[in-house]
Amino acid sequence: MTAEVRQKRRSDARDNRARILAVARAAFAAEGLNVPIREIARRAQVGAATVYRHFPTKEALLGEVFAEPMAMCSAVVEEGLAEADPWRGLCLVIEKLMEVHALDRGLSRAFTSRLPYFTADRDRSIRLLLQLIRRAKEAGDLRPDIVLEDVVLAMMANEGIRAESPEQRVAASRRFAALMIQSFRADPVRAPLPPAVRLEFGA
Repeated sequence: MTAEVRQKRRSDARDNRARILAVARAAFAAEGLNVPIREIARRAQVGAATVYRHFPTKEALLGEVFAEPMAMCSAVVEEGLAEADPWRGLCLVIEKLMEVHALDRGLSRAFTSRLPYFTADRDRSIRLLLQLIRRAKEAGDLRPDIVLEDVVLAMMANEGIRAESPEQRVAASRRFAALMIQSFRADPVRAPLPPAVRLEFGA
């Protein structure tokens, strides 16, 4: 095999890998984590064997797809923890994570899953979020009966938002985040909610 042929094959392999990742990111974001490998392969215009050559298991593909978004979630919680006002920091985290997860169904599922590829970043985010919750309680702004699971439950409910466009999903997520934040506050301030959004429901 000539050097030129080897270089061409390496280039083709890089292109295939990049295309598989791009297709998988779009599919998981729109449809969640249950999109099968064969469907990813079909959309990427490669064989399933090609996908498995680059990613031996579906979990390996998921880990690669969500590595950066999961790190970004940790960065959001870090940003909230760095706020001088812990309540303001907690509100920032809830708002930002809900908005990101409203646009990416797969990320929401990954964040609340027990898949091993996500454990390190997710567990780090959870530890930081627990610190932020404790500080907000100590400051007297967060209801003392609120626990981590309440925040996670709100995130899981937020993932279920269905709207006609990404912009509407984000708008609905902002309103839902505002509702959750008001319910979490020790002394609720009845601030005006963001505008309501027409959602998809019913038959």
